[in-house]
Amino acid sequence: MSGSRLTHLDSGGNARMVDVGAKPISERRARARARVRMSRQTAEAIVAGNVAKGEVLGTARLAGIMAAKQTAALIPLAHPIALSFVDVQASVDVEGGVVELISEVGVSARTGVEMEAMIACSVAALTVYDMVKGLERGIAIEQVVLLEKTGGRSDWRLEGAG
Repeated sequence: MSGSRLTHLDSGGNARMVDVGAKPISERRARARARVRMSRQTAEAIVAGNVAKGEVLGTARLAGIMAAKQTAALIPLAHPIALSFVDVQASVDVEGGVVELISEVGVSARTGVEMEAMIACSVAALTVYDMVKGLERGIAIEQVVLLEKTGGRSDWRLEGAG
């Protein structure tokens, strides 16, 4: 981080929202991932549709999409932006007992959508937990990670991310 500075701090060290008004509008995208670990039996119930609260993956996908649109209300210094695209894909590894949620968010704006992508995965993962907690309490949200972001000043990709 040599030479970098914390852009969300003013000269007095107080938190502030960054002024992005002079930045050019550009196409920006971000992808993130969340993983939820559970027993094989709970993963099987999700795939079979045997969860009392209903269809887990579809509900989690919708929750993630809705949450991405609320990011500025949840993260104090995030800019409210009109998203052009939000998607959350869900898959289940029954043998490994893992639900994987991958979000993708796009916008044409002056600021990026990394937080929106991570919020989408976080809320989708919490929704999976909420829907299956009646079957199992030991579920763990093990990971929420940014996989990549494009647009703006630079592109970035997590090493080894698929």
